[in-house]
Formats: sequence, structure tokens, C-alpha cells
Amino acid sequence: MSHIKTQSEWEEEMCQKILQFVRHELYFELRYMEPAFSALAYHRADGLLTFATDGRRLYFSAEPTLRIFRKNAAFLDRVYLHTVLHCVFRHLWLRAGRDKRLWGIACDIAVEHTVDAMDKNCTKRILSWLRKDTYESLKKEGHGTSAAVIYRRLVGLEAEKVQALAQEFYTDDHRFWPGDEEMHTSVCNQTRQNWDRTARQVTIAKERRGDDPKEGEEALAAQIRAGNSRRSYADFLRKFAVLQEEARLDLDEFDLGYYTYGLRLYGSLPLVEPLETREVRKIREFVIVIDTSYSTNGALVEGFLKETAAILSQKNSFFETYAIRILQCDEKVRDDISVRNRQDMERALQGFQILGGGGTDFRPAFSYVETLRASGELAQPGGLLYFTDGKGIYPEKQPDYKTAFLFLEDYEEAAAPPWAMRLRLEPEEWLHEY
Repeated sequence: MSHIKTQSEWEEEMCQKILQFVRHELYFELRYMEPAFSALAYHRADGLLTFATDGRRLYFSAEPTLRIFRKNAAFLDRVYLHTVLHCVFRHLWLRAGRDKRLWGIACDIAVEHTVDAMDKNCTKRILSWLRKDTYESLKKEGHGTSAAVIYRRLVGLEAEKVQALAQEFYTDDHRFWPGDEEMHTSVCNQTRQNWDRTARQVTIAKERRGDDPKEGEEALAAQIRAGNSRRSYADFLRKFAVLQEEARLDLDEFDLGYYTYGLRLYGSLPLVEPLETREVRKIREFVIVIDTSYSTNGALVEGFLKETAAILSQKNSFFETYAIRILQCDEKVRDDISVRNRQDMERALQGFQILGGGGTDFRPAFSYVETLRASGELAQPGGLLYFTDGKGIYPEKQPDYKTAFLFLEDYEEAAAPPWAMRLRLEPEEWLHEY
């Protein structure tokens, strides 16, 4: 006897088919987004007025999904894309202490700006005056359109204006976004890592198309870079780690069963001695140089310095003994702070003041490092990281250690020497924390 479907089962089946149809429509116009479109499993959650996500599922409610599909099917395309882009841009995991409501509004504006810039047939809509004015204001300010930039703008607005923006840009429901307590769970971290990987896949797929850059695609790329910024910087610093033996018990190579069996059998003679060293990659000696010329933004410098210290101070970043020098330099070295443990790092950050304000010459910092090496204060730096706006006199000779210029603002890439690593970050993603 065949099973007779209930009304609820029929509704869910129809909604599943609608969502698959919507995904296929989006795919025809945005083929490079396929890894993102297929990343969310569909899950019914009655009571929603629109779509929602937690990064793993796309939540829908049957009644509004069926009703909107009958009356305005194109709107479902836009909501689906909007919800997926929140995940691609990693908005769910970047709040980091910000006001939850304002962060949600900022994320909605960032995503809607991207979707409107794409100007695709399946998501096209007439722009209201408020949308046009908001986009024009962001463009004039020239600080970008990432959610973090928009958030800082919202903080200073009157409540009535914020409410108007919330109503204008409301598209999906954020109730399933992780809260503060969930943010560091293994499930949340794994979901974030999955979307890091998906965002890279989207970027690669888009670049392979080989089309000329368009406004919408550039907006999408900028938002993905903003989401990548913080994770990329932590990965970048790992390039300065060195391989060295460390006196430490390696439990992966040590069989505790054989060891204790020997002690029971022979008294004080274990069958297998524990390994006393193992090879690990950590940072041993490192130089951080801060460009304190008149053209460098002090708030950005302090924010990046504290972010660097936070990453380097994480567990398993350093060997038991290490040496870090924090230099301030404009046309000459203005300050030198020696850091050999976490307490030194904390003291350096608490009393940190920017010194300098002259022109930019990168050469004195490299000469000073050679002086430290000659005196024995630095044996062999694992690398030198130079925070700068990129405008200055670069050394002609390549040092025998890794060197990276971290550009805090717009710069002329051709000016940096070809032998140096370069990284351009979006500081707004964490600057608010400092």
C-alpha cells in the first residue's frame, strides 16, 4: 500500500524542488558560484518569513516559500544569493564583539551592494533613493564597502536613520548566526574553515573565466578579500617559522604501554625510553619594523601591531627561548624594543607610543638589524616584517633572511623590490577591536 503524503510532507517536497530550481537559475548566470550554491543543505524551520542560515544549512519555512514563489519567484533568487554570500564573505564569524544588530545591518548592506553591482537578470531590482544614496555615500568616503567599514559608519548614525537602513536592506533572517559562546566551538570552527575553502574555490573559478573585470565581480572580489584578510595574515606569518628540534616529549612517537610494562617487569628499567626531542616549526628570532613616517596612519599601525602580537603570542608560536625586536623607523630608527617572553610583549603593547613623523627610508632598519647581528643580539632572524604605506626608499640588496612588506594602505606595487614578499590587508576587519 503506497504512502499517502500529508499536507506538511507535500509542502516540504515542493519547497525542496523550488530551492533546487532557484539554485539552478542562479548557476546559469553565476557559474563560478557553484561551490557556494551547493554548500548548504536545505532544512525546514517553520516560523521564518524568509531564508536563514547557520553556515551549514539553508533554513526555509514552507508557507512563505510557496507563496513568494507563486507571486514573485525572482525574489527567491535574490534571497538565496544574499544568504549564500553572507557565508562566502564569512559575515557569520567576523562579528568579534560588535553590536549584534548593527553588525547584521552592516552585513546586509554589504551583500545587497554586491548583488546590486552584479546587475544579473535573475536578481535585478529597481534601486530606491535610499539605496542609491547609501551606495554613493560609501563611494565618496572611499574606505571600501566591507561590512566592517559600514558598521563603523552605522555606529555614528541616529537611531531613525539606522532603522530606515535596516528596513531597506533587510533580506534574510540572522537568527541562526553563531553567538559569542558558540563562536569558538569545534563545529563553528570547522564550518568557518569550510567556507574559507569555498571562498577560495569561488575566487579561483571566477579568475579562470578570464573575463574583463566588471563592477559586480570587482565588488564580489573585494568582499571576499575582506573576509580572507585576518585568516590570510595568520597564515602569512607562518612563513617565518623555522624547523628546529625542541626538548619535548612527543606523544605521537611514544608508546606508554611498553614504557609502563618495562617499569612493572624490571623495576626502574623501561622497555622504551621516551623521545626527548622532536622537530617543530616555530618562530625563533623575528624583527617587526613599524613605518612611523608622517604619511602612515597611527591607528592602523597600532591595530596591526596588536594583531601581530596576538597571533605571535598564541600557543605553539614560539620556541621556549626566542628574540623579537620591534623597531620604529621613519628616515632613521627611532625606537627598539626587545621581547623575549609574553610578559615583555604585554608591557611593550601597554606602553606603546608611535615615535617619528619624518620621511620614509627603509634602509636604516635593515642596517640596524645587521648591527644587532654583528653584536650577537640577533643570531639569524627568521624574518623581517615591515609595516608601511609603501612610499619610501627601498634597499637595493636582498638580505639573507625572509623579508615582507605589509602595506597598510594603497601603494604602488612596482615600487617594492621583487625579492620581498608583499601582502595587502583590509585592516577594517579587526581595527575596531583596538
